[in-house]
Amino acid sequence: MRTTGEPKYFLVEADMLPEIFVKVAKAKELLETGEAATVAEAAGAVDISRSAFYKYKDAITPFQDLERGRIITFHITLRDKMGVLSSVLSVFSASGANILTINQSIPISGIALVTVSVETAGMQVTSEELLHELQGTGGVKKVDVIAG
Repeated sequence: MRTTGEPKYFLVEADMLPEIFVKVAKAKELLETGEAATVAEAAGAVDISRSAFYKYKDAITPFQDLERGRIITFHITLRDKMGVLSSVLSVFSASGANILTINQSIPISGIALVTVSVETAGMQVTSEELLHELQGTGGVKKVDVIAG
């Protein structure tokens, strides 16, 4: 049914979808959360065949997954002073970014390297505004986006 070129997407209320699409989305959720260990188990739990799951699995994605935003990883060079990391984390919090991971090296010569990965879905600012805010935070020497 798909024509050549870019795929087209539609936002459709779940109640209006054929039941198979809703069941495939639920089976995918069971697999992602670990509630089902195999495709056969997930398909059986929602009462569809494995072939139906495989036929539609790449074509159906719940809206919150599309809305979820991407993950951005920041590499931040900080001065090794009390409160600097706390100030940086406050910037992420104020932006609405969901912090997924924080890794900090042992400070050497008064400098600490911190890597922070965030999910952008809940952000009230753009990624560029967040980057600018981080760069302007006291004690921050440098901010690089290394992924995202």
